[in-house]
Amino acid sequence: MDTTDVPLQAEMVELVPNGKHTAALTTSTVPSLAGDRFEENQTGVAEMEEFLPRGAEKKQTHFTDFEGKTSFGMSVFNLSNAIMGSGILGLAYAMANTGIILFLFLLTAVALLSSYSIHLLLKSSGIVGIRAYEQLGYRAFGTPGKLAAAIAITLQNIGAMSSYLYIVKSEVPLVIQTFLNLEEKTTDWYMNGNYLVILVSVTIILPLALMKQLGYLGYASGFSLSCMVFFLISVIYKKFQIPCPLPEQEGNITGVLNVTTVSTSDYQNGYTVLQAPEQDTCTPSFFTLNSQTAYTIPIMAFAFVCHPEVLPIYTELKDPSKKKMQCISNISIMVMYLMYFLAALFGYLTFYDRVESELLHTYNYVDPFDVLILCVRVAVLTAVTLTVPIVLFPVRRAIQQMLFQGKDFSWIRHITIAVILLTFINLLVIFAPSILGIFGLIGATSAPCLIFIFPAIFYIRIMPKDKEPLRSTPKILAACFALLGVVFMIMSLSFIIIDWTTGGGKSGGSH
Repeated sequence: MDTTDVPLQAEMVELVPNGKHTAALTTSTVPSLAGDRFEENQTGVAEMEEFLPRGAEKKQTHFTDFEGKTSFGMSVFNLSNAIMGSGILGLAYAMANTGIILFLFLLTAVALLSSYSIHLLLKSSGIVGIRAYEQLGYRAFGTPGKLAAAIAITLQNIGAMSSYLYIVKSEVPLVIQTFLNLEEKTTDWYMNGNYLVILVSVTIILPLALMKQLGYLGYASGFSLSCMVFFLISVIYKKFQIPCPLPEQEGNITGVLNVTTVSTSDYQNGYTVLQAPEQDTCTPSFFTLNSQTAYTIPIMAFAFVCHPEVLPIYTELKDPSKKKMQCISNISIMVMYLMYFLAALFGYLTFYDRVESELLHTYNYVDPFDVLILCVRVAVLTAVTLTVPIVLFPVRRAIQQMLFQGKDFSWIRHITIAVILLTFINLLVIFAPSILGIFGLIGATSAPCLIFIFPAIFYIRIMPKDKEPLRSTPKILAACFALLGVVFMIMSLSFIIIDWTTGGGKSGGSH
């Protein structure tokens, strides 16, 4: 790509001092995109200073124009927490609708494809010196590319934050009810999920979201991951404590078991009597195909979306390099891959075909006042609550890229965008009784765009043809990768539309 087509104002603010850069750099020109590359190793302060814009441009401070201070370990925490979402609660349900072997295959495929996608992003950003997902879209396709990336990021993360706050809205009243040992919910304000989600948003989420640098949230990320590890340990422990088949429970427990095989539930004298099907309900399935199987791939893809956060974390990494950031990404994906699989496996082996789309709700059928499950609920609530500010960061960044490109950092704008976003999401959570359809639509459009399509087409467009022709192996693989994303999007949308038209709408497993 010819650098004469690149606006100076739009690009200089995105260049970050990273690595060796020696060819044809002057104080008034933009680096050549075809001949220059960000190498893996730092070469000293002099070269890094030479890479900074000088003169008038130096006064245009961008909110990511600072030396990275986040350590390797803290970056792993940040990215792992960005990957982790409420989807971990629905993966046991996904396994029940695919079987253990098929689930493992699909989960492995999505994890490997996510890692390859990050490789494409890092390689593209290394060529042009850009550390913003939206700006990669601008460099590749101009304003339409930037807007497409920003819209996909915004929709994806608003959907994710909404799912987190839905958990807060639904689980916090149950936690309070258990603490107070109440048989039924009361009409007091502290038992109203709408009030509680606003309270949590104002007192916990907003202060964390107002931090200027994402790296400082690493401490919250570490604590959040610790909570999810506790959740995983508890799920494994409960597998060996809960008998199968499940004992009869009182009928005043909220929710109805979702059974994927042929089974029925009768309600007699306030008790739920589960009638077992002819097959043994305590025998695991290794390969299953049914009407709900199609939803498992969007669930997994949604669970591994972290790509908008990769480049901001790369920007704040101390002594950054592509190799170092790829290592961080691989470690984070591997950790979450193991946690996802173990949580799904032991959750499924506890309830088998009777696992609900949200795993924690299924434990109510054993003992709604179980102390360990209460602690797990608190841990999950803590984890998703601390994840919201990290997910909000790229949404705010996308809005700034669309509306305030090249502007100096402003605390007023920084705070205002966060308040508006949280207000909108809270209103969505409060007034929308169910947004499973919206989640399905977002998971079938934004997720494949961010994971498959955009990284591949950005790479094909940005990588100079003299280094990698269109028929070179890397670009052919990238093209196939983008095509896979398109096929995934079409299939997912088709299944969602079929589900809506047939009056399904009961499929579980939102991220």
